[in-house]
Amino acid sequence: MAIAAGNHKPNSDANLFRLCPFWSSSGNTQNQTEGNAQKSSKTVSSVARSFLLPPRRRLRLDPSNHLYFPYEPGKQVRSAVRLKNTSKSRVAFKFQTTAPKSCYMRPPGGILAPGESVIATVFKFVEQPENNEKLSDQKNKVKFKIMSLKVKEGVDYVPELFDEQKDLVTVERVLGVVFLDPERPSPALEKLKRQLAEADAAVEARKKPPAETGPRVAAEGLVIDEWKERREKYLARQQVQAVDSV
Repeated sequence: MAIAAGNHKPNSDANLFRLCPFWSSSGNTQNQTEGNAQKSSKTVSSVARSFLLPPRRRLRLDPSNHLYFPYEPGKQVRSAVRLKNTSKSRVAFKFQTTAPKSCYMRPPGGILAPGESVIATVFKFVEQPENNEKLSDQKNKVKFKIMSLKVKEGVDYVPELFDEQKDLVTVERVLGVVFLDPERPSPALEKLKRQLAEADAAVEARKKPPAETGPRVAAEGLVIDEWKERREKYLARQQVQAVDSV
């Protein structure tokens, strides 16, 4: 009987623990609660930082908010923007536009060493005004987006870099379009002319054999070909869609 009683006691203790599980797991539960609270705190702080702290810029743009174009309806006109790498790393940059059929950039992308700058030229076809629209009434919806990406030494520029590492891409600016009256002198128009002249001189200089090796922006000769290729692909798709609809 004594042996039987001894055998029943552990079972009764086990039943007691099963009835009151918080006795055996209170320590684990407390640890889990603290761990969840820490994770929640980290998540909230990271979300708060993303809202309160803007992404760090790698490029300084001049002009910083708009692209200025001379208003000449029915013609292809040019604008310019200077990009300077203000970071301590090599930075790739890339242009995108909401109107790829009527606009293109030279260069459309490239890599800048720390402190290096380049003046990019932007080409745009200006549509004829509707209903005798005046220059002051022109509201252009075309936008240009400039993106940047930190790259390692030895990496060559290809547009696919921004697709392969899209989580690390920073949108530097989204630039709107402002038209200028080419017949009316203004500080913005004079600055545009100086930048375009500097950009043209840089293009001519890059055509000459380099006297010394160093970091270079994307090859200029490929820009027009790339734009023409995109245009041809677009027209080919349009033709296929027209045949399919017939």
